[in-house]
Amino acid sequence: MSVAVQTQGFDKSQCVTGLRAAVGILEKWAASSEQACRILRISRSTYTRAKQRDPDWSVALDADQMQRISFVLNIHAALRLIFDNPENVYGFPAMANDNEFFNGRTPLDVMSQGDMISLYETFRRIDALRGAQW
Repeated sequence: MSVAVQTQGFDKSQCVTGLRAAVGILEKWAASSEQACRILRISRSTYTRAKQRDPDWSVALDADQMQRISFVLNIHAALRLIFDNPENVYGFPAMANDNEFFNGRTPLDVMSQGDMISLYETFRRIDALRGAQW
């Protein structure tokens, strides 16, 4: 059985690399497997396989999934610029936030609503904290 590749310009090895990086970051953020699956729009089995690090495993992801991975990686990059210590870099997404947008929710809670707008808006709010540090 062959699976049609639904990516736009990404080969399977790039999909695997990106997915594994995003899953690793989400784990360090203390996201539950359910949250990670909703944020990345992947199945539980794909999440489990990405964590196993099997060198022969491959996956084809669509453009939406790759964009979600990109947001996770970019949020992580912004957090690394904002904070000097790992506790904040990896802890911030799980901390309740009283910013008007988050309204007492954690960034992980907002992102794991599963829609692209929530993920994008979370990225935008966190990215704005870094000012002009790029």
